[in-house]
Amino acid sequence: MAWIVLFIAGLLEVVWAYYMKASEGFSKPVPSIITIVAMIASFSLLAWSMKTLPLGTAYTIWTGIGAVGAFVLGAAVLGESLTLWRIVAAVLIVSGLVMMKLASPAH
Repeated sequence: MAWIVLFIAGLLEVVWAYYMKASEGFSKPVPSIITIVAMIASFSLLAWSMKTLPLGTAYTIWTGIGAVGAFVLGAAVLGESLTLWRIVAAVLIVSGLVMMKLASPAH
């Protein structure tokens, strides 16, 4: 269950990152509120998952999901560039996440 909660926390990190961008420096109220609510939910779920998962594993996977998710969302929705090096970097992050999961004790 902790892994599922951690995955949802990572997805919420992508949500708050996107809406933080959309808030234009917290100058737009609705995206700003969505950002703050998603942040609180994401941090809360991360904290819950850390009750059973190791700190290094949980935090690495949470930030990795956020980083790769924001990269994909930025390219797909915001038209940000997809260069070879950016794609390679995202693949390396995902590879690291898979290795971290495989190296972690089952919970």
